[in-house]
Amino acid sequence: MARRKQKDLGEMTENLEEGVENLKNTKFQLFGISMTPTTIGVAFGLLSSVLAALYGGFESYKAFQEMSEKLAVLDIEAVEARNVAIERKLDDAIEYTRDIKNSLRDDIIRTERVAESASNRVKTVQDEIDARLREVSDISRESEKDVRNTMREVEDRIDDKMEKLDESLRDTIQKALDNPLGES
Repeated sequence: MARRKQKDLGEMTENLEEGVENLKNTKFQLFGISMTPTTIGVAFGLLSSVLAALYGGFESYKAFQEMSEKLAVLDIEAVEARNVAIERKLDDAIEYTRDIKNSLRDDIIRTERVAESASNRVKTVQDEIDARLREVSDISRESEKDVRNTMREVEDRIDDKMEKLDESLRDTIQKALDNPLGES
């Protein structure tokens, strides 16, 4: 059955090709003019183009008429007044923005100056603290040195006195031992 369809399809294709060939060679009479199918197609295209151009022109004219009606109703002075009001508001907004910008710039400069001043004060105070700490450290070292020296002197005096006392005590003991009266 599939073979039969193929045969029919092949036949149909051949018949279609023959029909096209016959159509190419066929001439028609239209309004007393002899034409081929190609000529009819071109004439149809030309006619549709002309009609489309006419329709486009009509639509453009219609849009122009609608726009003319809208412009006739439009109050130009009111539009101009509105534009002037908008421009005034825009100028005011620009001026206000400029004022804000200048104010912000002044605030930033003032803040930078305050920060720099505070930084300089902190540096000055830090330098003073460092100098005082060095002085305290120097005084502490000197005091420690003085205390050591004083301790050595006191130690030396005590040692001298101890030696004198020891010597005196030995002499006393030796005298007591050497004294014959002391023997009973």
